[in-house]
Amino acid sequence: IARDVRFNHGFPRTVDPDAFEVGRNLAITPGAVVFRNEVCELLQYTPTTDTVRTTPIVLVPPQINKYYFMDLAPGRSFVEYVVGQGFQMFLVSWRNPTAEQGHWNLDTYVAGVEEALRAATEISGADQVNTVSLCAGGITTAGLLGHLAATQDALVNAATFAVTLLDFSVPTMIGLFGSQPVVDKALEQTRRRGVLPAHEAAALFCLLRPNDLIWNYWVGSNLLGDRPPAFDVLSWNADPTRLPAGLHADFLDMFANNSLARGTFPVLGSPVDLSKVECDAFVVAARTDHLTDWKACYATTQLLGGTSQFALSRSGHIQSLVNPPGNPKMSVSLGPVQGSDPDEWLAGAESHPGSWWEQWSDWAQSRSGRQRCAPTRLGSDRHPTIEAAPGRYVLAP
Repeated sequence: IARDVRFNHGFPRTVDPDAFEVGRNLAITPGAVVFRNEVCELLQYTPTTDTVRTTPIVLVPPQINKYYFMDLAPGRSFVEYVVGQGFQMFLVSWRNPTAEQGHWNLDTYVAGVEEALRAATEISGADQVNTVSLCAGGITTAGLLGHLAATQDALVNAATFAVTLLDFSVPTMIGLFGSQPVVDKALEQTRRRGVLPAHEAAALFCLLRPNDLIWNYWVGSNLLGDRPPAFDVLSWNADPTRLPAGLHADFLDMFANNSLARGTFPVLGSPVDLSKVECDAFVVAARTDHLTDWKACYATTQLLGGTSQFALSRSGHIQSLVNPPGNPKMSVSLGPVQGSDPDEWLAGAESHPGSWWEQWSDWAQSRSGRQRCAPTRLGSDRHPTIEAAPGRYVLAP
């Protein structure tokens, strides 16, 4: 208990701290950093197929976590899977901000990721990209898509949103923290310190499932004397990031006022109307998600103006994302979106064994252009490789 109080802010350790290391047995899919700005790095991954699709895939992770939960050990890596399906794969790796970057807001992140997407088009020789955005990364991408729609820019061809909340009017467990006094106090503390500390965000998520995420490990460690397990997802979960005060304030505004969905939140000076976003969308939710309720995720399909496919994984928030094919316990319900009622959609959806990764790959193949010979080098003359993956930003404590 004394160790936990001293080294882990009073919370029990959930994982063996010596079992995993980024770049050694986590985030080891071969690739390189091909672009870097103040906000993010862009990683490009080495093709493993003779041909690739012309339109690249760019993954946008949440800012509250490091990207590598989508590039865990071989066989459990979404990045590895996408590369193996013959896509040109890029990924955004966010910088871990300090109080010095406390002024960074959603505009800062949208501008940073737009630069990265344009670098991906230049490197791949394509006019457009397809995005895969996760959780809060999906909020960032939605803001960018709204800005692009307002400026009539077709940079993004098709967009995937996984466990992403855009319409906060739908009840969720995280809405329990949405009272105005709680929001005001959170804003006051974050602005004073410049950042939302990593351990506070992690504690919030743990408190939503205390039996599984706190007491389970407290009993095992302090009563039974068990050593924490060696599990890659838990190692990633114990490596959280800070959130700058500016972005935290913008997220809280969307949370408390539903401002992005209502069209009252401008992005890069543009009024955002998500109904003007007309690219096709693949929207993923998780049936037992305690953070982003699946019915709230379904509401994303009603905000966007293009054609949406909805996929409902039989799992939880992170399980739905770290969900490689081959698990006999997993299944996904899939179907086109034809109405606003998620229960009606579910009644008409088809259940498929396995992972949404496979269903998504089929969907993305038809929206990623023709086949071409795989590039023989990473980067380009304009954007040469900077260093090997996993890059610098993900390693910052």
